[in-house]
Amino acid sequence: MKKESKNRFGPVFDKWMNDPEFRKDYEKEFREFALSELMLALMEDDRKSVRKLAELAGLNPSTIQDLRSGKSKDVGLKNFIRIAEACGYSLELVKDKNRVPLHSSRSGDYDFATLQ
Repeated sequence: MKKESKNRFGPVFDKWMNDPEFRKDYEKEFREFALSELMLALMEDDRKSVRKLAELAGLNPSTIQDLRSGKSKDVGLKNFIRIAEACGYSLELVKDKNRVPLHSSRSGDYDFATLQ
């Protein structure tokens, strides 16, 4: 009996994923893509103008526009947190019962609250 692929891309993709270098590159690109797509969804859902969102996030309007247009795909954690907060979201790391809120500061450093 022929082994069936576990993914929708089929056996060729499975073969590629067995190559450690391909897998590493694929996973890195996929994480960046997923973060960018999430960022776009947050921005579209909030329906703020580029200028207003940039002002609230403390970013240059061209940074926001480049993300919205797809010209820039590398969001970066600092910008992601700033835009999420400007859209009214908060972010936190969660492990079991521990929660670590992530907050951006205008200086570009992160304000990691104590474990709760």
